[in-house]
Amino acid sequence: MKELLHAELIKLRTTRTFVALAGVAIGLSVLIVVLWVTLTEPSEGSVVRDVFQSDTSSLFILILAVVGITGEWRHRTITSSLLAAPDRARFLAAKTLAFAAAGLLLSVAISVAITVVGFAILSFRELPTPQLGDLLELYARSAVVAALLGAFGVGIGALVRNQPVAIVGVLLLVLMIEPIVAGVAPDVGRFGPTGGLTTSIQGTDPGDAGLGGVDLLPAGLAVLAMLAWIGAAYAAGAALLRARDLE
Repeated sequence: MKELLHAELIKLRTTRTFVALAGVAIGLSVLIVVLWVTLTEPSEGSVVRDVFQSDTSSLFILILAVVGITGEWRHRTITSSLLAAPDRARFLAAKTLAFAAAGLLLSVAISVAITVVGFAILSFRELPTPQLGDLLELYARSAVVAALLGAFGVGIGALVRNQPVAIVGVLLLVLMIEPIVAGVAPDVGRFGPTGGLTTSIQGTDPGDAGLGGVDLLPAGLAVLAMLAWIGAAYAAGAALLRARDLE
């Protein structure tokens, strides 16, 4: 498993799509911080929420994970990958762990970038800066969410190997399906893997996340529920991967 995980991490590091989208995620997060700090005057009580809760890693790593696994089929590298790793479940597990680690590292990189930029502009404008403890808690929560969604995205990609369909499906899930479910059935919506659960883990106010009527789970239970989603997606994806013929 160690060798498989190492190989998957090398793939990530050398894949132009991953590098490009990771750069976009960092740049977009920094841009959001710059706009918030220059166009508004956050108070001491709201500066963490308004300025530093700008980590876009969760959405980008979810998409990157889907692209990473479906790209094996789209570019027909799945044959060579499975020749090197005949145990398909272990191959999928290694890719799942790799994208979980990538999500965590991407979130950390974004946290460093927005901290440097945010503190610099806040200090220049003589606006209040957040307490280090509050900031570290926020960043830790964001990193956990990014790691979980990276793992979950691999499971989705294993289930829907057509890359465009999988990406569109993920965007619909995040932007339309889960918000609608949360609106019409809040008790169900709080278990959504990209809405209710991630909002709970991040400690975001439900109203700020568009989930005003949802009674969120405690963060610890939300993590367990996310692991259940990941486990279910992985199990189904591994079963399909075993059954599929290679092209």
